[in-house]
Amino acid sequence: EVQLVESGGDLVQPGGSLRLSCAASGFPFSLNTMNWVRQAPGKGLEWVSSIRGGGTTSYADSVKGRFTISRDNAKNTLYLQMNSLKPEDTAVYYCTLSDTNYRGQGTQVTVSS
Repeated sequence: EVQLVESGGDLVQPGGSLRLSCAASGFPFSLNTMNWVRQAPGKGLEWVSSIRGGGTTSYADSVKGRFTISRDNAKNTLYLQMNSLKPEDTAVYYCTLSDTNYRGQGTQVTVSS
């Protein structure tokens, strides 16, 4: 059974940093592309970043230069380092398994003074 469990969300001031984690199980993690997506209040899902099994990364223009996606294949864990956070980054963040409908329960990130 595929399981994705996000953690690390919090309330942070503008300009602050957070690191999100996603613990994965039930599939060959190291062989799969993983993604972070987010959903702001009243809006649809927005793709944030992806990382392939070999480590190649891609980012949405809105987060490029501020967010860094990474993975630890030995720990079956996906990360998202978020720096220089802005109020518009406020959303529920989900990790997803590419080419499937699997995603975790989400973790809330709120950027506010």
